[in-house]
Amino acid sequence: MNAHHSPPPDGTGDASRPGAGGRPEPAAPARAEDRPARLSVGVVGAGRVGPALAAALRLAGHRPVAASGVSDASRGRAAELLPGVPLVDPAEVLARSELVLLTVPDDALPDLVSGLARTGAVRPGQLVAHTSGRFGISVLEPALRAGALPLALHPVMTFTGTAVDVQRLAGCAFGVTAPQELRLAAEALVIEMGGEPEWVAEEARPLYHAALAIGANHLVTLVNQSMDLLRATGVQAPDRMLGPLLGAALDNALRSGDAALTGPVARGDAGTVAAHVEELARSAPETVAGYLAMARATADRALAHGLLRPEPAEALLDVLAAAGAPGGGPPDDGSSGGAGPAGGAPQAPGEDPGDGRDDDGEADRGDGRDGEAGA
Repeated sequence: MNAHHSPPPDGTGDASRPGAGGRPEPAAPARAEDRPARLSVGVVGAGRVGPALAAALRLAGHRPVAASGVSDASRGRAAELLPGVPLVDPAEVLARSELVLLTVPDDALPDLVSGLARTGAVRPGQLVAHTSGRFGISVLEPALRAGALPLALHPVMTFTGTAVDVQRLAGCAFGVTAPQELRLAAEALVIEMGGEPEWVAEEARPLYHAALAIGANHLVTLVNQSMDLLRATGVQAPDRMLGPLLGAALDNALRSGDAALTGPVARGDAGTVAAHVEELARSAPETVAGYLAMARATADRALAHGLLRPEPAEALLDVLAAAGAPGGGPPDDGSSGGAGPAGGAPQAPGEDPGDGRDDDGEADRGDGRDGEAGA
C-alpha cells in the first residue's frame, strides 16, 4: 500500500500548510467526540464519586450510558451530574457499558464483583474499574476470570456529590493499580479525567490507604474537635480562627516535614501538656485519648528529628505515661507546673475512623473515593 497521501484540497488535516505570510496555520483542535477509542461508560453505585468520574469522562468525549443507585440522594446526584443517563440495575449497567466504574463501599466490593461474574454480567474484553483505595486488582479476580480487563483507579480527593467535584479532579492524584499490559490505558483514563496517575503496587494498597486515612479522615476529626473546644471557650467563629493557622501548618508540613513541628510537645513543655490533659479530662473527656495518642506520636517525631532534647522529653513522656495509665492523670510532682491529677477521668476508647461512605459507596474522604479521601 502506498503510504503517501495527497493533502485534501482545502488543506484540512495538514497542520503544516502555509498560511498568510508563509507561516504554518495551526491545526484545528480535535473535538472530543472525534478522538479514537471513545467508550460507553456505566456506573454501579451512584454515590458521590461515580457520577463525578463519569461526568469527567464525558467531558473527555466518552459516553455515560447507564448508572445504578438505590437511595433518593444517589438518584438526585445522578440526575444532576449525568442528565439523561438512565438508572438501571447493575447487570443492565454492565450490559450497556464498555467501561464499568464500580463505586461502592470497600466492604461491599468483593461480593458485588463475585455476584456480577457469577450471573454472567461481565463480558470478555470489558474494562472493569473500581475506585476503592483499599483494594488493588486482586478483588476483581472473578471478573478477570470472566474475561474482563481489571483496573483500580482511586481518586485521592474528598467528594461532595455536586458539580464542584468534577472541577476538583483537575490535578487530583489517583492511586492506580493494573496489570502491566493495561498500565498505559489506566493512566490515560486518569489523565482524561484531569487527574495525575500515581502507580501503587498491589501489595502496597492497604498501607497506601491507611496513610490517606491518617492524613485526611483523622484530620477532619481533629479539626472538628478543636472547633468544638473553641466554641466551649466562647469563641464565636472557630472556623475563622483556625483557618489561617491550619492552612499555615499544613503548608509548612508539606514543605518542611518534621521540621515544621511546633507547640508545647515539640518544645518539651511538660507542665503545659499536663495542664492540657487536666482541663480536657474535666471539660471534654472524650478527647483525652486522642490528645495523648497524638502527643506521644508528636514527641517521637520531635525526638527523632532532633527538635526535642532528651532531658525535657523525659519529663514530658512521664506526664503522658501517667495520664494514660488506668485512672491516671497528670503527675502532681512539679513537672506539671502545679496542675493536679485529672481525678481519674475515664479515658475515651479509640474510635473506628471509618470512611464516611454513603449508602452507595462513595466515601467523603481525602483518600479519594467519595475519596478516602476522600477520603
